[in-house]
Amino acid sequence: MGNKFFITIFALIFMNEYVFASSFEYGYTSSGFKYVKHQHSESSYQHAWCSANNGIEEFENADYTRVDCLTSTHAVEFDFANKWAESIGQALHYQFMTGKKAKVILILENPKSQMVYYNRVKNLSKIYNFDVEYITPKILNLKNNMCYYPDCKCKLQNK
Repeated sequence: MGNKFFITIFALIFMNEYVFASSFEYGYTSSGFKYVKHQHSESSYQHAWCSANNGIEEFENADYTRVDCLTSTHAVEFDFANKWAESIGQALHYQFMTGKKAKVILILENPKSQMVYYNRVKNLSKIYNFDVEYITPKILNLKNNMCYYPDCKCKLQNK
């Protein structure tokens, strides 16, 4: 088995993930910058999970960075699926600053198409020894597609 075999297998595995990895709706600012649209705010997911897990939201570290949620065991970083790579670096920094184990919670608004991002983080968590889980809009207990939290984007979009 030569290099061609391994290159072919590698390409088949990762090309397959790449094809399915474009599951986001984009918007553009007045300046022409592209951004990913989300119906609910990151802070709404953070509020829901952190309160259910008895955490402290927006815990300020000595270097003035803020942990999204600090629990008795974890320094938790929340991010949407499209920011999967960034979430790892932040979580590891918060682990360094707090002495608590890093945890990434990936927000999957469309789990079927965004699971590829969770799998990327999960694979890296095994190598770099941090915890990972994902949450979906179900955690928000939506009523009429509206979030309970007043600072959520869905409240602003529906006014």
